[in-house]
Amino acid sequence: MPLAHDTVFLFDVDNTLLDNDAVKADLKERVLEKFGQEACDRFWAIYEEERKKHIYADFIATLERFRLEHMHDPQALQLSLWMMYYPFAERLYPDALAVVLHVSQWGLPVILTDGDGVFQPYKLKRAGLWDAFDGRVLGYIHKQKELDAMERAYPARRYVLVDDKLKVLNAVKGTWGDRITSVFVKQGHYANDPKTLASEPAADVMADRIGELMMHDFSAIRAN
Repeated sequence: MPLAHDTVFLFDVDNTLLDNDAVKADLKERVLEKFGQEACDRFWAIYEEERKKHIYADFIATLERFRLEHMHDPQALQLSLWMMYYPFAERLYPDALAVVLHVSQWGLPVILTDGDGVFQPYKLKRAGLWDAFDGRVLGYIHKQKELDAMERAYPARRYVLVDDKLKVLNAVKGTWGDRITSVFVKQGHYANDPKTLASEPAADVMADRIGELMMHDFSAIRAN
């Protein structure tokens, strides 16, 4: 039976610890440079088709389908290599790893991420996040629907969820109520969507960037 903790800090990854929008922008630039505008448009059309099919971003399926449509272009294989060797560690937000160390004085940091079961953990390893969290990584399709599984893996009295999506934060808050402290990091395109900001309640803690949490004292959580 896993050891119960007083407080567990759950960290989202994409656009919370790692600038995933910048990764996609680099990929778009690469495809455009090597294949041209028409192929670039087709690449992202495939990406959206795969995302709708699997309900998460599937870069491996997208790259494979794109390769099949460019079977006789050796640059298609090179694109896959470029993606696999991408320097994800350079796309960590400033102070992202420092924040993980900062909150560990009040609880156990754990990654709670959505995505596929192959490329996402590979990305975490390449970015240095897997090691920074000592392998404490949970990955689901919709994490807000897997709270029971998450709690079994890391039982605790209270949780702190750090995420760039207000809808996810409020969905978890709706289930767990006062057991969770929601921390909204306003980074990336989801976090800055005007409709979401206007329609969703504010989180318990708000930060314009992940590094701001270095200045936040979470000691009050343990007292509640």
